[in-house]
Amino acid sequence: MSQGRPGDCAPLEPTAGPSTPPNPFVHELHLSRLQRIKFCLLGALLAPIRVLLAFIVLFLLWPFAWLQVAGLSEEQLQEPLTGWRKTVCHNGVLGLSRLLFFLLGFLRIRVRGQRASRLQAPVLVAAPHSTFFDPIVLLPCDLPKVVSRAENLSVPVIGALLRFNQAILVSRHDPASRRKVVEEVRRRATSGGKWPQVLFFPEGTCSNKKALLKFKPGVPVQPILIRYPNSLDTTSWAWRGPGVLKVLWLTASQPCSIVDVEFLPVYHPSPEESRDPTLYANNVQRVMAQALGIPATECEFVGSLPVIVVGRLKVAFEPQLWELGKVLRKAGLSPGYVDTGAEPGRSRMINQDEFARQLQLSDPQTVAGAFSYFQKDANGLVDFRDVALALAALDRGTGLEELTRLAFELFAEEQAEGPGRLLCRDGFSTILRLLLGSPRPAAETLHAELCQAGPHHGLSLCQFQDFSLRDPLHGKLFSTYLRPSQTPNASSPGSCAVLANGTVHSPKQKGD
Repeated sequence: MSQGRPGDCAPLEPTAGPSTPPNPFVHELHLSRLQRIKFCLLGALLAPIRVLLAFIVLFLLWPFAWLQVAGLSEEQLQEPLTGWRKTVCHNGVLGLSRLLFFLLGFLRIRVRGQRASRLQAPVLVAAPHSTFFDPIVLLPCDLPKVVSRAENLSVPVIGALLRFNQAILVSRHDPASRRKVVEEVRRRATSGGKWPQVLFFPEGTCSNKKALLKFKPGVPVQPILIRYPNSLDTTSWAWRGPGVLKVLWLTASQPCSIVDVEFLPVYHPSPEESRDPTLYANNVQRVMAQALGIPATECEFVGSLPVIVVGRLKVAFEPQLWELGKVLRKAGLSPGYVDTGAEPGRSRMINQDEFARQLQLSDPQTVAGAFSYFQKDANGLVDFRDVALALAALDRGTGLEELTRLAFELFAEEQAEGPGRLLCRDGFSTILRLLLGSPRPAAETLHAELCQAGPHHGLSLCQFQDFSLRDPLHGKLFSTYLRPSQTPNASSPGSCAVLANGTVHSPKQKGD
């Protein structure tokens, strides 16, 4: 049930075949002139009535949701509800939910396959997760319990429905929350049919149906496929594409929307998969992708950041460094002419005013936009070494060897004993976060692996440049992500980012 917004990818070099997966994170809706006229007419006549009635039904759901949990303690809600609360409220919410989707234009829900009992498959997984309309799959599943973001509890009506559902809540920003979710799913799954089935979207965010995102490890499941076989795809809500209001309006303007829900056979893990949850999750992903006729990808979300796995590293889809470059170029600032004066190996924390003076920026909006790129401490200050490295990376006159040397000099630490200055975990993680948008945990893991080959807990300049310049995979990653104009068939400077298997993407602006 969690929702998010991911990125975009296109081949770096002309390649063929399934090795280069299609872009799962962007959805462009191209309308012909006749379609535009049709949507203008239906949008003016049909959509307002449908949306208004749907919102009325949505608020009618609240009393049923409230009634089921009214007067119950948190301890009582840790067990499945029975009696009149379950019968009256469950059937009321089920009927009104079907009416809600019917009013929005989903006149048909076509079901194929057979849903397994809660004893046969205590957990259901649905994919692809491509739109906020996907909860419609709850209806043919008889309103199973769901896994949803904890933040959704604060959403009016939706929060009440989650409490009614006794949903399992997860916080993307709290690793402990994720472990609790796994424990709670396991508790319910092993209750011997006492609990209703649990349904979740293992991708964790919305894609555009063209590829399946990397799954998370789980327990035995029955896979469920969701398809929207309509002539025009108005439902997809990817990170790059129409916004929520446009998706809602265009879908409500369709005379009829169809949803196909297909139950696949229950997937029983092999002994090897039981020992390796990640292998099990990947195999379930592969089975569902094959049934859908689309590739499985290594794309996933880390917190709210869409990333792609490249070798042993995770790299952000969204090239934030180039977004900073756009802000600075718009202000007429050339990064190569800024004298940063950062001191190697020594942090100097600055506030937003000092940042503006150093870069000679006067427009408050430009200053705020550029300053927001950098990670701040508890006092709202940024390390000026971060600024120096980012500006050097944006300077087209700085070669990669010079850039990596500067990065090392800025963040390497003097060792009390041993071989002089080494790039330790924190400095290495900061460099990869600034230049590649890599999440800190992934960078720290990679640093530990790179240091295993030597006697120290840090990297020398030679080792760091071997990784960033001469490594067959990661060297290509640095060169294409940071210097796209030097790569054949790459996009213009500041407009592309490298992905897995030699692919890059050109970011597009959100067309809301």
